Amino acid sequence: MRVLLTTLNAKYIHSSLALRNLKAYCLPDITDIAVTEYTINNTLLDILADIYSERPEVVGFACYIWNLEMTLKLADLVKKVLPEVKIILGGPEVSYEPFSILGTHNYIDYIVLGEGEETLKQLLTSLGGSCNLDSITGLAFRRADIDVVKGCAQVVDNLNSIPFAYSEADMDELEDRIIYYESSRGCPFSCQYCLSSATAGVRYYSLERVFRELKFFVDHDVKQVKFVDRTFNADKKHYLPILKFLAEQECRTNFHFEIAADLLDDEVLAFLQTVPKGRFQFEVGIQSTYNQTLNEIRRKNDWPHIVKAVSQVLSYGNIHVHLDLIVGLPYEDIDRFGQSFNDVFHLQPDMLQIGFLKLLKGSGVRERAEQHNYVHMDTPPYEVLANRYISYGEIRELKLLEDIFNFLYNSGRFRHVLLFLIQTKYNDDAFKLFRSLTLYWEEKNLHRMAHSAKSLFKQLKEFCEQVFDDEKLTIGLELLKFDALMNDHGNIRPECLPWNGDCWNQETSAFWRNEAVVTKYLGQYRFGTWREIKKNYHIEIFEAELPNYLNLSSDKEGKSVVLFDYTQADTQYFEIQPDDFWITGGEFDAL
Repeated sequence: MRVLLTTLNAKYIHSSLALRNLKAYCLPDITDIAVTEYTINNTLLDILADIYSERPEVVGFACYIWNLEMTLKLADLVKKVLPEVKIILGGPEVSYEPFSILGTHNYIDYIVLGEGEETLKQLLTSLGGSCNLDSITGLAFRRADIDVVKGCAQVVDNLNSIPFAYSEADMDELEDRIIYYESSRGCPFSCQYCLSSATAGVRYYSLERVFRELKFFVDHDVKQVKFVDRTFNADKKHYLPILKFLAEQECRTNFHFEIAADLLDDEVLAFLQTVPKGRFQFEVGIQSTYNQTLNEIRRKNDWPHIVKAVSQVLSYGNIHVHLDLIVGLPYEDIDRFGQSFNDVFHLQPDMLQIGFLKLLKGSGVRERAEQHNYVHMDTPPYEVLANRYISYGEIRELKLLEDIFNFLYNSGRFRHVLLFLIQTKYNDDAFKLFRSLTLYWEEKNLHRMAHSAKSLFKQLKEFCEQVFDDEKLTIGLELLKFDALMNDHGNIRPECLPWNGDCWNQETSAFWRNEAVVTKYLGQYRFGTWREIKKNYHIEIFEAELPNYLNLSSDKEGKSVVLFDYTQADTQYFEIQPDDFWITGGEFDAL
């Protein structure tokens, strides 16, 4: 019996751990089983043609909010061209309301509920004639035009019973894609917007096994491993040995974890300072800082400890920290969301993600939707449009704000000028700045346009011209220059900014020829060719008084001379002292 397991990922770079777990669990009892992945950007007919060429007798689809509608259309087409094929659905998007799927889509034969490893194996064995469907728990199917559900959504109690999901062949196929991995299932919390609240408790893979499998990824030079554990650091006896093991590896692999920052104690925080730069990436779900909201969604945040832990980790500079907020939670109107936004923004995370509440099937907040007058999409992704506390117009505004925030803050390109705007024009109210930028964006129809990095510098320059007087504007434009030179290896230099050009060529040329002076800033420097210097370094003279906004001083004329070093992954900058740069007379070769 030829079995094909497939799904539609959101992006090509993603991969499916679930399908590989299912395949590994079914082998060797089900011998002819394959995994094929597509994306929602592939066309239905192209996917159909590919599936048809495999001539499967059973096709299983993994269903999520981003792919359900397209998956149902695809399953319908598969049934039309392969009438004898058995169609199985599984995944979180079909596990909680199987009756509605089976009742309205007659081309679907079976739905696997919950964690599907054992259920799918039993079903495939049954389809091979060796088992009765009635004996399978966690399965929904149709009999005599009546939907029948046996049991409920299942969990795998002993995770070590699931074989390792990845093979040598997978490593070749998934080169330079994100590898998903789990060291546990379940969550100790009961957040009512999340499907993890539907099951109780946390189950763990053994540490010995986890170490062995993570070493497999390291040995294969995987670019990124993303843990899908709902709260990776729920149990210190489990997670800290894993972090220490990974910190000891000699590798380029980055490991991404979803953590609760208020569970990081002093021992762990001290250890994190020793981790190689770029080895770990932390995603922390703050969601809200409003206690009434947190109580309603059954989430407890120890905000003072979160501030301490996040601030400490960010100060190390070796771990990328990504914080999350959710728009549309109960009791949080737009002004109170703005307070949550400011609370989190002032921590200056590497990334702040603004998400929008989705009323997921099986979640507590969906069950109590009427209590808060929720209006939401009836089809995936079930995103909230309004509730008793926030209108659709305000959610629309925050959608635009999210895009602008991603362009300007999460891109990392405009950190210095944004902080200058917030401090000098918006009284330290970051949310007020981004609401002003949203209004500006819409008034100029910028939300209808595509934006390059260079065009964003131009738009931010014009915004600064609108809100600043001449003195502050001069500083703002100098900070925009500084931001441009600190990012993209200095390759994006918008013409609209006041660059030095050829103004200081003599001084710059003399500086680069004087190795004794240059090595004060660049220890390994040796004069080579002008082409190498232009590629690896840049000197810019800033005309405004910047000491209050950057870690710079200035000479008696208010100039600051800054050297940018592009030889490392992250741009470094050094202030050149006046006596090392400014010259009086003499002839020098120009760059």
